[in-house]
Amino acid sequence: MTFAHFDSAAFLRNHWQKTPCLIRNPWRDWQNPLDPDDLAGLACEDGVEARLVTRKRDDWKVEHGPFAEKRFAKTGKHPWTLLVQAVDQIVPDVAALIEPFRFVPNWRIDDVMVSYASDGGGVGPHFDQYDVFLIQGLGRRRWQVGPIADADAAMLPNDDLRLLADFTATDEWILEPGDILYLPPRFAHDGVAVGDDCMTYSVGFRAPSRAELIAHWCDHLLAELADDDRYADPDLLAQSNPGEIAPAALDRLHAMVSEKLNDRAGFACWFGGFTSTPKYPDADYTPEDAVGTNALRKALERGATLERNPASRFAFVRTGADTLTLFVDGDSIDCSGETATLAEQLCAQTRIEVDPALAPSAAVVALLEVLINQGSLGFAD
Repeated sequence: MTFAHFDSAAFLRNHWQKTPCLIRNPWRDWQNPLDPDDLAGLACEDGVEARLVTRKRDDWKVEHGPFAEKRFAKTGKHPWTLLVQAVDQIVPDVAALIEPFRFVPNWRIDDVMVSYASDGGGVGPHFDQYDVFLIQGLGRRRWQVGPIADADAAMLPNDDLRLLADFTATDEWILEPGDILYLPPRFAHDGVAVGDDCMTYSVGFRAPSRAELIAHWCDHLLAELADDDRYADPDLLAQSNPGEIAPAALDRLHAMVSEKLNDRAGFACWFGGFTSTPKYPDADYTPEDAVGTNALRKALERGATLERNPASRFAFVRTGADTLTLFVDGDSIDCSGETATLAEQLCAQTRIEVDPALAPSAAVVALLEVLINQGSLGFAD
């Protein structure tokens, strides 16, 4: 999937995290990448995160998958919506929708959620804490967008959906197949299907909260701290009032904390592992037959094409002029020279043709062997 007309630089300058943006069919040749029946089939599978939202007047209900196939024959005449998360990790054609949005760093990308709605179906007026591109895949949907909302906004009483109690639209559009609506974080919005067979692809992005970062970074630090790393004051002098916590003591105590919290190199290494952890870390993609060193080297000599597992996350942090740390699915690998160059290619492209000249490199073969045998990379068909 590629864009025929779209100025990413102008979009980042004028709209990214600033204002909503309607993009009328920018694709070269829009083709809906997933059949509605196939989406319903995914919602029936174990390990797939799916929800069915139904509305009867003002009564909203949410059911969680996996669903029995017969459930979709009993949806009735009231509006309903099926939502399936992370379809890009399962369906290559849906994963291809992410490619035109690579002007946003990979570590910010979350997943592609796909929804199917009957006439009048939707999930109600709400707001998200992240950026999202809403691609109309099939049918039509009316989007209403309101002002920025926040945590103090009044919500309807519902255990499963955070629906705004008061929603006033300031803009309204009907999206046709191929159209895209970009919404920055916290803009209130409500999308309702106009007619049956309405499919929307939501390319969502990650925006870690300050609380989340601090909590996980501190948990990481605590796990590494030794119990005998304690406060010490060998230069202690008598003070006039023993009840005072003296400035010198506060400075020393604060330094004990801040020198760990402000360790930028340590933070970079931790964050690389944190942000590359798969969305569903318990999923096992280990191949049935592990590739051996000799077999891999021969494949590289013939000119192997490798592709990333859509469920895997690749990122890197530079550590020197020709060195970097590669992060794949939560693990870190230090790379230099040829392996650093290869690591950059693996992070930049979902599919690469490995230069046969790299086959003699033991370091390159070792790196690829690890990634293939853990299921993060595979040979392209």
